[in-house]
Amino acid sequence: MRPLVYLASRSPRRRELLRQIGVAHRLLDIEVDERVREGESPSDYVLRVSQDKAVAGLEACLGAAKLPVLAADTCVVTDNQMLGKPAGREEGLRMLRRLSGSTHRVYTAVALDNGRLATRLSVSEVSFRPLREAEIAAYWASGEPADKAGGYAIQGLAAQFVRELRGSYSGVMGLPLFETAELLAEAGIELLTDEEKITN
Repeated sequence: MRPLVYLASRSPRRRELLRQIGVAHRLLDIEVDERVREGESPSDYVLRVSQDKAVAGLEACLGAAKLPVLAADTCVVTDNQMLGKPAGREEGLRMLRRLSGSTHRVYTAVALDNGRLATRLSVSEVSFRPLREAEIAAYWASGEPADKAGGYAIQGLAAQFVRELRGSYSGVMGLPLFETAELLAEAGIELLTDEEKITN
């Protein structure tokens, strides 16, 4: 199947989600400054980083196949504090303790650059049941939370912690598919339009 976009991300979850909706893609390994700036809100932060990734991706593939560049960024917010990927075990355990028995927000922005940059923002609320200390330690030991924003993966073992989700499941995973499909459609990439391609 002919690639439709470049994906400026190392995340296997974003690749999986694109495959779920039939979007063939090529990977771009892009580095941008992901440090939070002073006074930057969660929505501004994820929008900026996703836009920077998409723009850097388009610049990186100049002269290559003319495909749009898709990028995304996610952060978890609890008690007005942004939680990124845990730096190590102790930070990961602290994050999980903070999420235990409470509701947090997950902000995910998606950006598409095909010469014209467009973005969308997804905001979801996730409620965790209270977690036992032994569960927290065992979950970290599984290896799953080490490279995840907020220190957990809703599509993995942490699904058993989620009491309620309000918003986008795929957005919490890292790529909101409704918003992604909207951006692709605006760029002229319509999904579910060719029955032969879908069934073959």
